[in-house]
Amino acid sequence: MDMNTIEAVVPTTDPAQWRDGDAWLAGGTVLFSYGSTVLKRLLDLGQAEWPAVTVTDEGIELAATCTVAELYAFPVSSVAAAREWPGLGLIRPCCDSFVASFKIWNMSTVGGNICTGLPAGPMTSLCAGLDGVAAILSPDGGSRTVPVADVVIGDMQTILAPGELLRSVRLPATALSARVAFRRLSLSNLGRSGVLLIGRLDADNTLVITVTASTKRPVQLRFPAGQVPDAGTLADAVGESIPWPLYHDDIHGLPAWRRDMTFKLAEEIRAELLGESMTVSGDFWPPHATSPQPSTQPQASGTQKEAHHGN
Repeated sequence: MDMNTIEAVVPTTDPAQWRDGDAWLAGGTVLFSYGSTVLKRLLDLGQAEWPAVTVTDEGIELAATCTVAELYAFPVSSVAAAREWPGLGLIRPCCDSFVASFKIWNMSTVGGNICTGLPAGPMTSLCAGLDGVAAILSPDGGSRTVPVADVVIGDMQTILAPGELLRSVRLPATALSARVAFRRLSLSNLGRSGVLLIGRLDADNTLVITVTASTKRPVQLRFPAGQVPDAGTLADAVGESIPWPLYHDDIHGLPAWRRDMTFKLAEEIRAELLGESMTVSGDFWPPHATSPQPSTQPQASGTQKEAHHGN
């Protein structure tokens, strides 16, 4: 960490205090690891005391300061147990996708992960996949709401203007009530996500597939009831929705591999949600004995298995 230009750390949650040379500080795991030679002040959200997770009949509100550890604990809480929301099953696989130590889990925040704009940010994947809506506060006292799928617009690029603060993310009950599917692939056993897809089959039989990690920004494909695709139609839709330049290119995966795996995992998700015979690829869904992640439980050996999901 190289942050020797910092002159003050200001505890505040008020965007009106923003000025040039400031940065919002939540968990700081990315800010401190990248460092800075231009920042003058850190606006510290550490004392915000916003409730990490708030549950109502309309859905869930995640505070931007909710840590990965707090979110990971939520699905086994008594509050979660009282809700019939299959979408809660996505929380732990997405937290596992950090493949980080407990130290990171207890500092990294939902909001910080989204605002960093990394293509592989698993909180972006989770919240976009569940049609999350971000509440954003502005320095002029105004506010706006934006779908999380539209917040990240490129590699480490977001729509946030200088001084704007992500306050919370609302996950609607309609999305949480849907049947869900999850796929993630990495080039190494404990590597950054190279491809991460989330699928939903909503109560009205709308099929939603959200592509992240393989692309520079989230891409959502929606198929209304009566237009749910077969394998060929889905492949055509993926190809049309994700042009070649949109695939991410870094040490964690070449664009060609990311593209091929996006097609593969999208079809696996389609088959799973429609109750067709399919293959499970990757870690965390369903749990595999070979995965080291905390949410997994031992079962039949092998990283792939044939399955038929008819429920």
